[in-house]
Amino acid sequence: MELSDANLQTLTEYLKKTLDPDPAIRRPAEKFLESVEGSQNYPLLLLTLLEKSQENVIKVCASVTFKNYIKRNWRIVGILVEDEPNKICESDRIAIKANIVPLMLSSPEQIQKQLSDAISIIGREDFPQKWPDLLTEMVNRFQSGDFHVINGVLRTAHSLFKRYRHEFKSNELWSEIKLVLDAFALPLTNLFKATIELCSTHANDASALKVLFSSLILIAKLFYSLNFQDLPEFFEDNMETWMTNFHSLLTLDNKLLQTDDEEEAGLLELLKSQICDNAALYAQKYDEEFQPYLPRFVTAIWNLLVTTGQEVKYDLLVSNAIQFLASVCERPHYKHLFEDQNTLTSICEKVIVPNMEFRAADEEAFEDNSEEYIRRDLEGSDIDTRRRAACDLVRGLCKFFEGPVTGIFSGYVNSMLQEYAKNPSVNWKHKDAAIYLVTSLASKAQTQKHGITQANELVNLTEFFVNHIQPDLKSASVNEFPVLKADGIKYIMIFRNQVPKEQLLVSIPLLINHLQAESIVVHTYAAHALERLFTMRGTNNTTLITAAEMAPFVEVLLTNLFKALTLPGSSENEYIMKAIMRSFSLLQESIIPYIPSVITQLTQKLLAVSKNPSKPHFNHYMFESICLSIRITCKANPDAVGSFEEALFMVFTEILQNDVQEFIPYVFQVMSLLLEMHKNEIPSSYMALFPHLLQPVLWERTGNIPPLVRLLQAYLERGANTIASAAADKIPGLLGVFQKLIASKANDHQGFYLLNSIIEHMPPGSVDQYRKQIFILLFQRLQNSKTTKFIKSFLVFINLYCIKYGALALQEIFDSIQPKMFGMVLEKIIIPEIQKVSGQVEKKICAVGITKILTECPPMMDTEYTKLWTPLLQALIGLFELPEDDTIPDEEHFIDIEDTPGYQTAFSQLAFAGKKEHDPVGQMVNNPRIHLAQSLHKLSTACPGRVPSMLSTSLNAEALQYLQGYLQAASVTLL
Repeated sequence: MELSDANLQTLTEYLKKTLDPDPAIRRPAEKFLESVEGSQNYPLLLLTLLEKSQENVIKVCASVTFKNYIKRNWRIVGILVEDEPNKICESDRIAIKANIVPLMLSSPEQIQKQLSDAISIIGREDFPQKWPDLLTEMVNRFQSGDFHVINGVLRTAHSLFKRYRHEFKSNELWSEIKLVLDAFALPLTNLFKATIELCSTHANDASALKVLFSSLILIAKLFYSLNFQDLPEFFEDNMETWMTNFHSLLTLDNKLLQTDDEEEAGLLELLKSQICDNAALYAQKYDEEFQPYLPRFVTAIWNLLVTTGQEVKYDLLVSNAIQFLASVCERPHYKHLFEDQNTLTSICEKVIVPNMEFRAADEEAFEDNSEEYIRRDLEGSDIDTRRRAACDLVRGLCKFFEGPVTGIFSGYVNSMLQEYAKNPSVNWKHKDAAIYLVTSLASKAQTQKHGITQANELVNLTEFFVNHIQPDLKSASVNEFPVLKADGIKYIMIFRNQVPKEQLLVSIPLLINHLQAESIVVHTYAAHALERLFTMRGTNNTTLITAAEMAPFVEVLLTNLFKALTLPGSSENEYIMKAIMRSFSLLQESIIPYIPSVITQLTQKLLAVSKNPSKPHFNHYMFESICLSIRITCKANPDAVGSFEEALFMVFTEILQNDVQEFIPYVFQVMSLLLEMHKNEIPSSYMALFPHLLQPVLWERTGNIPPLVRLLQAYLERGANTIASAAADKIPGLLGVFQKLIASKANDHQGFYLLNSIIEHMPPGSVDQYRKQIFILLFQRLQNSKTTKFIKSFLVFINLYCIKYGALALQEIFDSIQPKMFGMVLEKIIIPEIQKVSGQVEKKICAVGITKILTECPPMMDTEYTKLWTPLLQALIGLFELPEDDTIPDEEHFIDIEDTPGYQTAFSQLAFAGKKEHDPVGQMVNNPRIHLAQSLHKLSTACPGRVPSMLSTSLNAEALQYLQGYLQAASVTLL
């Protein structure tokens, strides 16, 4: 693409269309941009637009498009040239790096943020080796004195360095951090001091203070990132400067920085929150060096907590301040600060209890923003909530003072419950706080999967459950006191491992009943609790709650779960759908009577959400539920598969025709499952679809490859004869897919899955003419880029070929490509590499194939190949007896499917569409060791004396001993 006005104009028009709410206009525009993004100059056109366009909306749109383009394409994945062509040419890369920093610094803040993100994505790949002058360019801008520019630099530095907070230690990382510190630590410290001075100078200028405090927040964040891995010498030497200023900022109050907004945290709160984080970092990791400063920080942060109000805008500050206290009280040598009973009482009374209260803002979120409330409360993303921080502080204090703290809180819990009992409808929040207190006191260790795994012995959880939780759940109305209902359900969920099974069984009908509650939080929690209870393990690795125990509730459970999906706000509720999936899985054949109604509801839901898929988890569980319905029903009645096809194919056709990318991989998996259920020939409805599955466009998306390969394998397993007779013209297309997959390091194993199915199932005559070409393609790939994964797959393939067509056919096809090729393959690939093969079935195929080469291939006995006979036998005994060789050469750059850059839907494996492992050797050979002994015996009867003499001259003693064992087990001898 030229850098021309015409192209700028075209790009502007298409960007405008991508903002159109009408999919008929928006989708083609998105497709067009997708099609041109590989062109040279495309990113430079976007940068020109965001610099020069007169329309702000186009500038912003271009900046977002540019950032996403960089995110998808900047990374060059190792040496995978043939997998993922490098979409950004070198000249564009150089031009982007030369222009992006000045452009970012001169842009308005909204665009600056996007470009700053783009710089950090490029930096993650290129900095420091391929972008050595980035730091110097940034540090030089500190001198500009223009805080719009300085904040741009700080924001970029923050997004570039924040990964240091979660990277694993490595020499490479440490040398990068050292490079950054050498260039950045001193200018950052000078900027910090200068900014603080400017704050005093401009103490009465509100607009100047806003800019300066934005800088201080970013500086404090950078301090955290640069100090996270280890305490740098520079910061240790300058600790006085940093800590004294941090301390004075913590105690600073300026009326001009206070905001009227009760929701949104102001700059002052954000800065103080970050300083609390920084102090907690030092208290935890560098306590010795930080010791002189600690007492004054504890005092300042304590005062902050006692004087800060309950408004939402202070939440982050309060929770970080409490987290600081929590991290300090867990350290053995700060223990003395908290030992005094009065101090503990004061912390409980002034910090913990007030921050556990259910505030008006929480109530509002519970009712009006339930999705966010659930995310924060259930999924543990409430790291920034006051309640979570208070809970952590309780846990921290219990480490050394469990007895006294439990004592203090028990008094609070009792008085709160008494308050509630006096007037439940007014005082229900007291009970809510009491339940929360009990939960935080009792839970010492928790995991998402198992709930509480360690509990405080001083709290009687079952007694509290029976006396205070169950009554709320047993009350006649499911809609009364929704918050307490949610608390009660959450209690069951959290303490499911501590409460005895009989109490859980009593709770199940109560939970099923609460699926009808109007409150989104309540019916979501009920679904989630049921799902968690159904996954609990009992003895002998079975589920704790059995299908028999659930029998009385099956109908009401299924009815209420599907009804819950019709409640306002829950039409795509992932927790309900997951509970449906888990119920099917637990109940198995007890759901069969309800399947006709269930599958109708699932297909209606599928049709509705396919119009605009927006909830990936919901969609995944929905497809899992469909698979379970098919599996369970067809296990009992294999002929039922037709009725599922009738119900689903119409929706599937629509999804494929409308190219609903998110759903296509799922549709292929469900179709594979259905097709594999057929016992005889392929139904004509599948054959009609077959040619479409070979279209190259479907194979462009990585997410489609695994399910499509599986679907084609199902076609070959069930209908190879039909394909050979009725669709022989499609065989080249099938091999074309194999050729495309084999060229890619990420997907070559999928190519082999397909090839193995072709070899195993297709009538030999239908592929005769292509066989030699297949081998030539494989050899070309071996020559160009040999990887361990490819060799493992290649070994399995040639042995399968040998089993199917005979050892002589294998030798002949190799030698027809090039004389003596067979010997080279044996010597260079099979003998040295066979130990790398992994997997039961794969090893069995290789063992049977090699046995055939040893015993059914005449050239192995009387040509120059004979010298390879004993080494091959030795390699086979090694495959049986030695541990698998899982070493991978250093220079190999392995790539996971997930790592391939690209915006395609990633492939999500459906657990309940799982494919049974197929053993092509099957009944033919049960024990490959005995099979080897029998085959050698047969060979020795055909040419007496030859085999023992070959063994005695060159097989090593240990291998010979193993072989004697095989012969004994098979009750045969060698002649």
